[in-house]
Amino acid sequence: MDLKITGEVTSVLEEETGKGRNGTWRKQSFILKTPGDYPKEVCVIQWGDSIDKFPVKSGETITAHIDIQSREYNGRWYTDVKAWKIEGTGGAAKSTKDDEPPLPEDSGGFQGEDDSPPF
Repeated sequence: MDLKITGEVTSVLEEETGKGRNGTWRKQSFILKTPGDYPKEVCVIQWGDSIDKFPVKSGETITAHIDIQSREYNGRWYTDVKAWKIEGTGGAAKSTKDDEPPLPEDSGGFQGEDDSPPF
């Protein structure tokens, strides 16, 4: 199943980096606003080299091919929307699904004192 979401990038958040048991990781989140009568704002994540392969900019319209993944921690569920291919309005496309690093949360649990997730 190929999931896609199209919309305008309304905000690009600060890049996050860290170290896990598999080495250094990078992630870049951006907010995508969908068109229509009832627009939604969705936080989409790019991992690793995909940040450099297709840097998104605020104000541009894109189509992101995505994977959705949920995980449970202490009875609460957290969901990520990960972009593995992005198509800009100019027709440029980059696929990053094979380049995605393993998830960094496998460091033995959350590191915050208040059980807050590390993202």
